[in-house]
Amino acid sequence: MLWKLQFSRAVVQLFWRKPLVCKTHISTCGRGIMTSSNVDDWQSRYNVAKQKIDSSAAELHHLSQAIWAKPELNYNEHFAHKTLTDFLEKEGFKVERNFVVDTAFRATYGSDDGLNVCVICEYDALPDIGHACGHNLIAESGIAAGIAVKAALELNGGKDGKVTVMGTPAEEGGAGKVKLIKAKAFDGIHVAMMVHPKPFTVSAPTPLALQTMAITYTGKPAHAAAYPWEGLNALDAAVMCYNAISVLRQQMKPRWRVHGVISNGGQDPAIIPEVTELQYYLRAPNKLELEELKTKVEDCIKGAATISGCKANYEYKIDYLDLKPNSKLIEVYEKNGELVGIKFSQDERLKTLMGSTDMGNVSYEVPSIHPLYDINTVHPNHTREFTEASGAPEAQKPTLDQAKALALTALDILKPGNEQLIQSIQAEFEESVLKS
Repeated sequence: MLWKLQFSRAVVQLFWRKPLVCKTHISTCGRGIMTSSNVDDWQSRYNVAKQKIDSSAAELHHLSQAIWAKPELNYNEHFAHKTLTDFLEKEGFKVERNFVVDTAFRATYGSDDGLNVCVICEYDALPDIGHACGHNLIAESGIAAGIAVKAALELNGGKDGKVTVMGTPAEEGGAGKVKLIKAKAFDGIHVAMMVHPKPFTVSAPTPLALQTMAITYTGKPAHAAAYPWEGLNALDAAVMCYNAISVLRQQMKPRWRVHGVISNGGQDPAIIPEVTELQYYLRAPNKLELEELKTKVEDCIKGAATISGCKANYEYKIDYLDLKPNSKLIEVYEKNGELVGIKFSQDERLKTLMGSTDMGNVSYEVPSIHPLYDINTVHPNHTREFTEASGAPEAQKPTLDQAKALALTALDILKPGNEQLIQSIQAEFEESVLKS
């Protein structure tokens, strides 16, 4: 992976004995040593940030409810896009609508002389079951954290750094963040943060790497009753492929996941199917294991083609990387979470109860976190019951508590005299991501 910019020589000499290469240049212009007086001043900013969220609670709830009541699929989130950008513009952000893609946005406030902290919003829904992954709450938490950090930075005229609220569409199978990455939307950002609703609370989940694929079998049509021997049955090929992959699960590693559907099984029972199609998701803990899994699945595809006499074609589409949560950043977030009353589960097994996310791709660009939080439900994501929970009043307090934790974490990073924190975050990023 190419490294975009290097730390300034002054920063390297001040903090490091050897050069540290990272993706984003860190400027410390105007970021002096903290005195007792401005320590008190910064504490007042923490208070202002929390008060801003509390005083905006009704408006934030309205945003979330509006998006929840009008679910939109990936890259079609036009109502959510307008609702969120209108609100941010009203709050005094510089808003770039239709940023890179039609339903993405970027909203910023502050100075280019310091650090740039990004909070991320998602707002797409699922087919048929609406906001069963709670993206309306992700949007709410990101907006809430953004306006809280802005309120704190305004106490010094926005001179202590920048907050970016990034609206990222199409997380559900559309890889919206991947398109933003390719357009260099995360250049100049030092850390990226978001939270995600779940039936439990963990600070550092480990989502899986994901590869989606489309499989097509082509056979030969024939009259299914009069001349079936003249045909080559593409549906038989699809069924054998599906069954072969299902049998393969017995030899899969514990965190490998393969799941799919036959999306086209033929047109008419009286015709030997000529063309059939399958859609599959392949997941593994990291890219290396995913490649191993792909090889095994490809053998199943080819085997079904050989047995049926049909031709097989397959192509890979969406590519989500595994998430690399930055442990230094997590420590700061956990500290702030506990300050606002968040209780984190210590059950290590919960960290793996996660699918995949394009936030994983972001974590390979900048230091990132993606905590999960309980919205007072026992029901898992991607169910109708979770849709109800994501729109329920009981989801509001945990969502705004998470927004406060994100805002306070952002302010810790932006605090003048606290450069050692971002240095340690970036050092871990270099070691765990850029060298991996």
